[in-house]
Amino acid sequence: MSRPDKGKIATDGGGGLAQNPFAGLAGLGSLGALPPGPGGGGAVGAGSAAKAAVPEKNRGRVDVLRTTAGRGGKTVTVARGFVGIGGPEKEALCKKMRSAAGCGGTVKDGEIEIQGDQREVVARILREAGFRPVLAGG
Repeated sequence: MSRPDKGKIATDGGGGLAQNPFAGLAGLGSLGALPPGPGGGGAVGAGSAAKAAVPEKNRGRVDVLRTTAGRGGKTVTVARGFVGIGGPEKEALCKKMRSAAGCGGTVKDGEIEIQGDQREVVARILREAGFRPVLAGG
């Protein structure tokens, strides 16, 4: 007393399951193309150059602290807690911080050390690079 095909869905890939939710996207072109931006000017080159200059935001939290421990009483600003960046990028950030603060500094044990109390300068440069600096160490 079985009833064939009554109340059952065909699993052979037939016409009942032929609706494709992505079918409307086929005419839009490649996924890398950007729509024209607000304010007119649908030129791709004009908008992409400005967006490429803006660093990616939220690259992570970085602690910026002032310390004198183990340095003979000398004050040093330390930036620590970098996630996902290597030594060459830390060296480039350190060089930018040294030139902006007008003092010496180095990269040691994965931390950037800048001579003197330069927390505001270090935080500004880290913010420009897309990090989220947090001042600590009174």
